[in-house]
Amino acid sequence: MGALLRHYRAGSALTCEPVDQGLLNRGYRLCTTRGRYFLKHHFDPETAHPAAIDRQHRATRRLADLGVPVAPPLPGRDGRTVAVVGGHAYALHPWIDGRHRHGGQLTPTQCGRLGALLGAVHAGLEQVMPAHGRAPAARAEGTSGADPAESADPADTFALIDDLLARVRRHRPADSFDELARHRLLERRALLARHADRRPPRGGAVGWVHGDFHPFNLLYKGDAPAAIVDWDRLGVRPRAEEAVRAAAIFFVRPGGPLDLPRVRAYARAYRRTAGATPSQLAAAVHRVWWERLNDFWMLRWHYERGDTRADPQFPAASALAVWWTREYDAVRDAFVE
Repeated sequence: MGALLRHYRAGSALTCEPVDQGLLNRGYRLCTTRGRYFLKHHFDPETAHPAAIDRQHRATRRLADLGVPVAPPLPGRDGRTVAVVGGHAYALHPWIDGRHRHGGQLTPTQCGRLGALLGAVHAGLEQVMPAHGRAPAARAEGTSGADPAESADPADTFALIDDLLARVRRHRPADSFDELARHRLLERRALLARHADRRPPRGGAVGWVHGDFHPFNLLYKGDAPAAIVDWDRLGVRPRAEEAVRAAAIFFVRPGGPLDLPRVRAYARAYRRTAGATPSQLAAAVHRVWWERLNDFWMLRWHYERGDTRADPQFPAASALAVWWTREYDAVRDAFVE
């Protein structure tokens, strides 16, 4: 800690408390004799390379110049924003007072502001980042790890479902999570069998995206967004799909359905700000629906890694895929009208 603080000329540490929302990297609320900071330990091996972190930092500095609410990192003594100490990469950011807000806490006007914010991020990244394809896209949880333009192959998903069902059966002692997991796996297998012929084609136009735009990565001060944080998944992927994917997180209700009036306000503002067409959003809805139908990353974390941090998200996320399949047309219309 002393070496880090000397690197940033940040004074002496008074308190250092972990911030527990992140699933990938580690963060700390740091109070020093010079002020309050957010100290980020870039721990996840997929995103912790100093060159990738530096790319994230350049993007946020340039977006800040465009007026996008972000929290750019602070430079160290050598002018660099990434500090490598003991083989680990760190960055220091100003502390942003604010709170996270789920979509259900937003008024229709605020939902529109949220969509416009993501549109401004996409439009801004188009201005400040290099031409598409010059940097690899970090893999986001919820994808198969294949080329982002490729949709999931149902044959692979059926094999994964069988493997996960076997893991559920072997888990002892069985608990309520196992019961729900088994129910959702069997339900999803039946749904996928009925809709296997609806596999979408390769994805369309791509651009730079935040990569992980959800409530825990957006801080509000009062009614206004104060900072978009955690740019670890910055990469080149289909932009309209990020807009749909984010809405499916912000606006999912506890029982699984999406709040479609709020989605509609959000999507209208996003299309206007990002310059996206209704047809692009319709295609993105289809691809993200298919992604959700074939996606089991939360169960894989639970049963393959023994990592239960995503367990609280599983009931609503798993119910969403079922509800979305039943209400497919209404969901598409909310994004394109």
